[in-house]
Amino acid sequence: MKESSKLRLYQMVPGLLIWLSFLFALIFSYFYPIAVIYFVIAFDLYWVLRVLHFIFYATASFFRYQKTIKINWMEKVRNLANWQRIHHLVYFPTAGEPLEVLRSTFQSLCASTYPLNKMIVVLGGEARLEQDFKPKAEAIQKEFASKFFCLLITLHPDGLPDEIRGKGANANWMGHRSKEYIDELGIPYKNLIVSYFDSDTSAHPQYFAHLTHKFLTHPSPLNVSYQPVVNYNNNIWQAPAAMRVTAFGTIFWLMMDLMRPERLYTFSSHSMSFQALVDVGFWQKNIVTDDSRIFLQCFFHYDGHYAVEPMYIPISMDTVMDKSYWKSFRNLYKQQRRWAWGVEHFPYMMVNFAKHKMIPWTRKLKYAWNLTEGMYSWATAPILIFILGRLPLCVASTREVSRSVIVQNAPFVLEKLMTVAMVGIFFSAIISLLIIPPRPHSEPRWKYLVMVLQWLLLPITLILFGSIPAVEAQTRLALSKKYHLGFFVTPKTR
Repeated sequence: MKESSKLRLYQMVPGLLIWLSFLFALIFSYFYPIAVIYFVIAFDLYWVLRVLHFIFYATASFFRYQKTIKINWMEKVRNLANWQRIHHLVYFPTAGEPLEVLRSTFQSLCASTYPLNKMIVVLGGEARLEQDFKPKAEAIQKEFASKFFCLLITLHPDGLPDEIRGKGANANWMGHRSKEYIDELGIPYKNLIVSYFDSDTSAHPQYFAHLTHKFLTHPSPLNVSYQPVVNYNNNIWQAPAAMRVTAFGTIFWLMMDLMRPERLYTFSSHSMSFQALVDVGFWQKNIVTDDSRIFLQCFFHYDGHYAVEPMYIPISMDTVMDKSYWKSFRNLYKQQRRWAWGVEHFPYMMVNFAKHKMIPWTRKLKYAWNLTEGMYSWATAPILIFILGRLPLCVASTREVSRSVIVQNAPFVLEKLMTVAMVGIFFSAIISLLIIPPRPHSEPRWKYLVMVLQWLLLPITLILFGSIPAVEAQTRLALSKKYHLGFFVTPKTR
């Protein structure tokens, strides 16, 4: 079978798994409701155990996070030999973000404890938005250029071959232009650490010092990406409740995965060696989810000798928010759908597994399972638990089997399981209050109560901004190419 045919077949697998699950749930609920009731109870019990599993790992991650941010990492770096050789190269691809967003990003960079004269910063705009980008770039350069070793401004041409309009194409262009500058300076690639940040990313003051310490003390620093805790705190107090709940869901998911680095991919803002970035030809420019694909590019380039190192230190970005609730909800849905489009890694991964014989099959199986199970659960679990899981009970109650013990007791069993699962919601509410920044003076004190009560929206947000966009993304991948997603730039509003 040709590689293109295999790729097309693998593109169909995730979507088929989802729709076959929904179809079988409907069919079996009608013809075999008792069997499905047993399955639903077992499925809910499994997810209660998953909730307890989540609480354990997220709690452990939170305590690591709290401990890490209290350490003076720059002092530790100064105790390492020859640390001055390390330079940082920071990329900020942009596409229409407001000047106040870019300014706050650069202000956070200037608050870094790592010497700014060892930072090369690249701000990359799009040629199709040149009239919008040029005055913003000039303002940023005038205000901040003198603070860094260098501030480069790049402009990505529109319509280059083998590209899609998206962050990856811009970042690829930025990478090649900065490489030309690095080569002129003669800085060794192995002494350069890259941080690939969204334009609204505010790094913790200790971020670059901690990253440098990680890099200099790691046994294989060139074969590792470094993944921080991702927060969405920049405008968390002003964002609508549904956006906050969805944002915290992402935060807790990543915090849990930081405790299990064998499951980690790079996500959103992250860091890595410039040597590895050059080796793989920079970020892929014809896909949507370039921030996580870069890990797989390195993983296959080095025949599996590449990993993600967790960093329990935060970077913060904007929660989805627009000028109206409707626009905010629409943008949140599109953002979640774009993240769910990470399922495009499945066919890429499966095709490349066949090419790289040196990677152990057990490791291939682990990565394939983690990605498939994660994407499948994202799309199906909330719908199966909250909607389709009730269908066999409705069907059984209208038939002769309605008097059976299992039918009579199933609602009580499911209610008890959901009560136990509420522990997860309570935990989320508590941790979210410990993570958010101090309340701005413009926000009333009673907003803290809203921050707790907002978690009652979790079942709704899991379906509307979790399952449904994930189902759409995986269905689009299974259909012909004309239905495939392009890159959606989430509008930034303060």
